[in-house]
Amino acid sequence: MARERIISPKEQAQEVETLSTEASTHSVRPTTLDQYLGQAELRERLSVALEAAKDRKDPMEHVLLYGPPGLGKTTLAHVIANELGTRAWVTSGPALTKGSDLVGTLTRMEPGDVLFIDEIHRLPASVEEYIYPAMEDYKIDFTLDSGMHARVVTYALQPFTLIGATTRAGLLTGALRSRFGIVHNIRFYKTDELTAILQQAIAKLGMNSVDEASLQCIASRSRGTPRIALRLLRRVRDFAQVRRGNIFDRSVVDEALQLEGIDDTGLDALDRTYLQILSTVYEGGPAGVEAIAATMGEDAGTLQDVVEPYLLQAGYLSRTRQGRKITEIGQKLLKSS
Repeated sequence: MARERIISPKEQAQEVETLSTEASTHSVRPTTLDQYLGQAELRERLSVALEAAKDRKDPMEHVLLYGPPGLGKTTLAHVIANELGTRAWVTSGPALTKGSDLVGTLTRMEPGDVLFIDEIHRLPASVEEYIYPAMEDYKIDFTLDSGMHARVVTYALQPFTLIGATTRAGLLTGALRSRFGIVHNIRFYKTDELTAILQQAIAKLGMNSVDEASLQCIASRSRGTPRIALRLLRRVRDFAQVRRGNIFDRSVVDEALQLEGIDDTGLDALDRTYLQILSTVYEGGPAGVEAIAATMGEDAGTLQDVVEPYLLQAGYLSRTRQGRKITEIGQKLLKSS
């Protein structure tokens, strides 16, 4: 089995289990909008929408969140449901393979509940057709039987709020996107925002006070992603406990992350290999991602979804019509390493 990348923004099985078994005592996820740090513009928009919905006692407008994985889209869905005093029902686009899957969930929901659909761009077209009347009129027309015996049954639904999340907003159909009242791009976090998230996390994890310099060091290597920052925090905590007698300082952070293969810029072996091959084998580019993937022995989709977003954001890589090119900053990084 392949080793999971510690700096992958995707949720790992261990983290899912931790969230479901340790309840709120050890969960570092925020439960209220005040605890949700960063994304100031989004929090302001949501606070207005939430307050208006509660005053009118109406369901909140449907929300579409798009951006790279690990930035808090799922967490935000639970925060919204908690602020509304309702329940969040969580599913994903690939899990809804037929209309009855969606109908089964919607008919069990109580008034004001939140339905969160992750990777909503992967909804089958046959399921997406059921969502349109559900979002607009809170009803679903379900066809039973076929041919001359076909009949349409209308299910009246309780008012609800749909929160869709996607990493590829461009793959959403225009008809679906237009039905969301709030559409927002969740951006990568700044180092000071990640530091504040880590400070909040150490209190929830029951850790002793940690100096801000150590937390800033972790935040600066977290690729602008809270999920990665929290994962690195746990790894450093484990290293400090086992190897350094629970001493948690800047030098321990450096040792722990060096052991994990993460350099000062937050890159790991896969990132550095990508840049090295582009620089040497393809003489800096341009080169197609399929060619780079073949040389590395990796899947092209993995490079596009996991490796390239941060390299592009950090300025180490450029994407042109001819292919990928390493930037001057990327070349300097390779020379210094």
